[in-house]
Amino acid sequence: MPQLSTSLPPFACGTPCSEEEIKRRIGGCPKLASLQSINQELQELVRSDRSMISRIAEVIRRDPSLSARLLRMVNSVYFGLSTHVNNIEEAVFFLGLRQVRELAMATPVLEELERLQSGQALPWKDLWTHSIASAIMTRDILSATALHIDDDTDYLVGLLHNIGKIIMAYAFPDELATLMAEAHGTTFDVCAREREIIGWDHAQIGAYYLSRHHVSEEIVLAVQYHNAPEAAPQHQLFAAAVQVADFVVRNSGISGGFEKIERIEDDAWTQLPGWQILFGNGQTESLLARAAVANTLRRLPSMLDGLL
Repeated sequence: MPQLSTSLPPFACGTPCSEEEIKRRIGGCPKLASLQSINQELQELVRSDRSMISRIAEVIRRDPSLSARLLRMVNSVYFGLSTHVNNIEEAVFFLGLRQVRELAMATPVLEELERLQSGQALPWKDLWTHSIASAIMTRDILSATALHIDDDTDYLVGLLHNIGKIIMAYAFPDELATLMAEAHGTTFDVCAREREIIGWDHAQIGAYYLSRHHVSEEIVLAVQYHNAPEAAPQHQLFAAAVQVADFVVRNSGISGGFEKIERIEDDAWTQLPGWQILFGNGQTESLLARAAVANTLRRLPSMLDGLL
């Protein structure tokens, strides 16, 4: 289990919780089975080059929620099909294995996270939209780097980067209500205010929660440091890609999650520490990454319409 940094000092005003109280409240949150086993049979099938579409479709049919999401997505405007698809095998064919894998990961996680909502009237759909969009964007940004990824860590770090917000709704509802009633200039302002009111920000809260689930170190550290990837002791590229993806998605107007934060100037995200960690001053790499971001932004709205 990675060692989590909890040394960020709370701000002077407010009455933050003690570290022991924060851990106690997080420890009282339900565990998510989906973080341990995300439809292993389906995952193994879609990773195999020898798998037949019919076998993949057979597994998907056993999950009504996944089936429904699959058909909604394939029939979304993005795919522009002339006829409505009602057949799972056809849907798998049109989507391709990569997007079937993403659906197989996102569906059980989102369903379990929705059960943590605690009945609070918060903009949950905005948060799910932001999380999925960030997952897709993180994966595409990392594809423009030299990092070789043979699993789905690149998608999961984006999907889970704001899990601390859901934990806050469950374990710190009054504090979150205060935060939601306030206006914030930047994501950094949000984190500062969270530390002032609670003692930890949502990144620390999410990372601690995930570490208790024995989630991989890459994911835990990416979540903990996605607002400050330069401070990550390891796996900086994952944290850096999430920081950029979070800013790009938020600034595009697709979804900002819970907070309504002021827009930054176009391309200002290329000045983020995350972008510099990923691409530095490399002209070719930077151009490839910009092209990947632009391509993803064009297709995200229709993809999200089919997913949510």
